[in-house]
Amino acid sequence: MYKTFIRPILFLPDPEMAHRVFSIFSKMTLGNPVFHNLISRLYRYNGLSTGKTICCIKFPNPVGLAAGFDKNATFFNELSAFGFGFIEIGTVTPRPQPGNPRPRIFRLVRDKALINRMGFNNDGVIAVAKRLEKRREGIIIGSNIGKNRDTPNESAVLDYLACFETLFEYSDYFAVNVSSPNTPGLRDLQEKENLLKVLGGLTNANKKRNKEKPVFLKISPDLNPGQVDDIMEAVEQTGIQGLIVGNTTILRDGLMTPKPVTDNIGAGGLSGKPLQKKSDEMIKEIRSRNRKIPIIGSGGVFTPEDALQKMEAGADLIQVYTGFIYEGPGIVKAINRELSVRESKFGV
Repeated sequence: MYKTFIRPILFLPDPEMAHRVFSIFSKMTLGNPVFHNLISRLYRYNGLSTGKTICCIKFPNPVGLAAGFDKNATFFNELSAFGFGFIEIGTVTPRPQPGNPRPRIFRLVRDKALINRMGFNNDGVIAVAKRLEKRREGIIIGSNIGKNRDTPNESAVLDYLACFETLFEYSDYFAVNVSSPNTPGLRDLQEKENLLKVLGGLTNANKKRNKEKPVFLKISPDLNPGQVDDIMEAVEQTGIQGLIVGNTTILRDGLMTPKPVTDNIGAGGLSGKPLQKKSDEMIKEIRSRNRKIPIIGSGGVFTPEDALQKMEAGADLIQVYTGFIYEGPGIVKAINRELSVRESKFGV
């Protein structure tokens, strides 16, 4: 039904407008408790347990919604009806900012992909914190945090700390975004010295709390082996709890969309099916270097088989975003059903 009737309608306007229409419609319908419960019964998988405990958080299932879909925490309660094991909001910055000029998100339908250069458009951490106060019971929330565009990298740790402190009591875990290609200079924070400063500051702030919250570092899939070495050393030195692998890619290799079309679109991060192999390979690389660190796998998950490949590569949890847009909300139940069948048959 989604692919036949709903997606063609959503794909008529530009992607950003379609997202706005979907969010408004979700709030109007799924904000009603009766309808929310009805949709939840339809889309939530109620078979064998697929729950996992990672970093002392009991996830009801391993399929989460990646950051970017609900940047401002405006409809995470409604989105929970689709059966996600966790929802990551953001990226959030200390001060509100408009992001990059429009148009800034583009569909590559032939490739089942998106290109975006949103630029951390968000309402600021204060507004987001107020919305998170109203979350429904049982929703696992990750807060994806970043720096404002005009904050120099040498002061970036202050932005991350501001978001961390403000969102601490409303978040189950944090995702540190230093890997978006759409904020000038942000990826430079993946360099070891910069990363130690940011992660070290967050670790120190975390330890001052009565109960620490897990901190995950979201990394680029475009890292070279030397950069991976630096990141793994920074992770070990600072003691952060996990990694999200990974963000969007700036590469355009192997696309079916003609090059003149992508050239005309211009800069931005590519997500979706073309990112699958690159993401899986990075997960394998990280897992080969550290057998224990929790990994959230993100990039190119469209089917249960894609999710299984991510987990076989070494991911503990997975996230969907572009796959959710192209495949529809049934993707969450389909993945959980397959994982449950696999566990019951093979014990994995």
